Amino acid sequence: MNQQKLPNATAVLVLGIVSIVGCCCYGLLGLIAGIIALVLYNKDNALYQQNPTLYSDYNNLKTGRILSIIGIALSALYILAIIISGFVLGWDALTNQELMQERLQDFQNR
Repeated sequence: MNQQKLPNATAVLVLGIVSIVGCCCYGLLGLIAGIIALVLYNKDNALYQQNPTLYSDYNNLKTGRILSIIGIALSALYILAIIISGFVLGWDALTNQELMQERLQDFQNR
C-alpha cells in the first residue's frame, strides 16, 4: 500500500521550530506560531487516527507538537518576565535606558 504524507506535518514541524526561535521576539511570535502549530496538529492527528496505515509522517507531527509546546511555554515565560519587570521597575524604565540604570542602582543599594 502506498502511504501518503500527512498534509500539515511539515508545517507543524516548521512552526514548532519558529515558536522556539520566536520566543525571543517579545514572546508574541513564538506564542502565535505555537498555537497555530497545535491547531494544525489536532487536524492532522484526527486524520491519522482515522486510518493510521494510510499516512507516514506521524513522527514529524509528534516532534512539531513537542516543539510548539516548548515554544509556547518559553514565550509565556518571556511575556511574564516582561510584565513582572514592568511592575517592579516601572513601565517608563523599560523604554528609558538611563532611568532603568538608576532604578537598578536603587535596588542594588538597598
